Amino acid sequence: MKKTLLPLLLFSSYFAAQAPTGYYDGTTGLTDYALKSKLHDIISAKNINWHYNDLPNLYNQTDLDKYYDHDATNTTWLLDVYSEIPSGQDAYEYTSANLTSTSGAEGTGYNREHAVPQSTFNSNYPMYSDLHFVIPTDARINQLRNNYPYGIGNSTIHYTFTNSSKIANSAIPNYVYTNRVYEPINEFKGDIARMLLYFAVRYEDKLPSFNYSTNINPAMDRSALDGTAERAFDAPYIAMLLQWHAQDPVSQREIDRNNAVYTIQNNRNPFIDNPQWVNQIWVQTPDTAVPQTPLNLNSVQTGAFYTTLAWSPSTSSDVIGYNIYQNSSLVATTKSTSVVIDHLSPSTSYSFTVRAYDAGYLQSSDSNVITVSTLAADSNSKDLFITKYIEGTDTNKALEIVNKTGHEVDLNNYSIRVQYYNSITGFYYYGNSFEFEGKVPNNGTFVILNPKSTLSCYTNSNAQFLTAGDALNFAGTQYVELAYKSSTIDAIGSKFVSNSYGDVSLYRKNTVTQPNSSFTFSEWDSYPSDYCQNLGTLSTSDLILAGNDIKIYPNPVHDNIFVNGKTEHVKSAKILDFSGKLIYSEQNPFKNKNNISVQNLSTGSYLLKLDEKIFQFIKK
Repeated sequence: MKKTLLPLLLFSSYFAAQAPTGYYDGTTGLTDYALKSKLHDIISAKNINWHYNDLPNLYNQTDLDKYYDHDATNTTWLLDVYSEIPSGQDAYEYTSANLTSTSGAEGTGYNREHAVPQSTFNSNYPMYSDLHFVIPTDARINQLRNNYPYGIGNSTIHYTFTNSSKIANSAIPNYVYTNRVYEPINEFKGDIARMLLYFAVRYEDKLPSFNYSTNINPAMDRSALDGTAERAFDAPYIAMLLQWHAQDPVSQREIDRNNAVYTIQNNRNPFIDNPQWVNQIWVQTPDTAVPQTPLNLNSVQTGAFYTTLAWSPSTSSDVIGYNIYQNSSLVATTKSTSVVIDHLSPSTSYSFTVRAYDAGYLQSSDSNVITVSTLAADSNSKDLFITKYIEGTDTNKALEIVNKTGHEVDLNNYSIRVQYYNSITGFYYYGNSFEFEGKVPNNGTFVILNPKSTLSCYTNSNAQFLTAGDALNFAGTQYVELAYKSSTIDAIGSKFVSNSYGDVSLYRKNTVTQPNSSFTFSEWDSYPSDYCQNLGTLSTSDLILAGNDIKIYPNPVHDNIFVNGKTEHVKSAKILDFSGKLIYSEQNPFKNKNNISVQNLSTGSYLLKLDEKIFQFIKK
């Protein structure tokens, strides 16, 4: 029997209840692109990024068809928005086991379909396996859709599929693109629109670096992305997405899927939770006035490899960002009135100017031009570098990276990639890279962890980045590198050979202060498999491991840590978080008791330092 999927009214009070309390804190009162940027910050934090090969099994949690032809509690069939027939029996079905690579006809299996073509982001993680927009669809339809955008088709129809979706020439109103589009059926147009708008928010900071043309024919076939971080899509395309969003409201299927993906991936599609935000962000009427010019551009700090620029803001109220030009070429964009320009050369002069731009993407005239000369040398590192490499049992993989550059670093152009060997062809190749996001402060340290790891000293809640992708599936025989754009910054192992660092943890010596694109083993200390001390905090030389003369219990702990052993000579007790921040301190802690209260600590992992001995514990 057919089950009808009833659209739900766009009442924000209903949908807000779908997200955990506090999830959207900070959005009250925001509109336009300020709201979009705040949502980006929220849904990008602490994501769990799974491997592309994990998706078929995960689809059993996110994409089972409980809504149309099947019993809500007893189904193994996947729901495919490309082939589902809402008004009757589907022409074919498949389970998560029916994954296939190619197909010559509908109904022979499914693919993992990227609603935004993977060529847009070079098949890199975390985008590559993001469940919010990577969905199971019929393999034949997926292949024929190719890299064509979604859109409204005209009467020039190239393919019509069993549920009446089609590939036709574009009839998107007022849009310059006239080549092929894939038009889904009305039942799922809103679903797809909200997937694309999610992508525009989740990867806001990366959008300008993505590819905007497909690999088929860039002169004719193009992504609907427009190269901007804020609007994200061409204006006529946004208009179409808003139309689809309105005509096909959020359904129970989307709500259930959003909740399931949140459980798996730790982030949500905000436009399923709060559909009204779509119009609040994208329904704008920009003015036609060019914004006022920013003034007083100057350099506030300069080193051998960077300079920090600052300026007075434009006085125009609709300014949403600033473009920075280095020797007349655009090198950076920021919403702030300061920016770090790095990867410069020592003893070199550069000219800079800044332009403001508004919501209509009109640019001001140039600010004053300044010339900055970098220093011949300084005491900072020229770039980020790897400080810890853990190659442990099974998926126990982690990397620690430090910033000693003397300035905050924007991570958007950095990635980790691993070299693989094809025994059939005899060639080495890179797996799918994992791209970083956000910023790291000077002297900041962050950890990339495989979320399947069971390392005793570090959990998923501690890591800044979590990925089960290729980059955190390395073995000791493989070459691992930290890259900036396409350039190697730092490396573990050697290229094009089988390395011999299996089942070891490598910790960078404290005397090393610069990255090294050619791996030098003498820069590292070697430890056994799964060795994992002080990850993400202090250097190994700062850590004195606890001996057998003192024990703490219970661990994890609720209210009090009890200490057993030779405590009479302990002079101080300190509790630190994993950034090294002091949370609590007590002198002569065991003079009249044998415990330390942790009732006021938030849930998480901490370090207990008793004089020079350190214990790790978890507060429940």
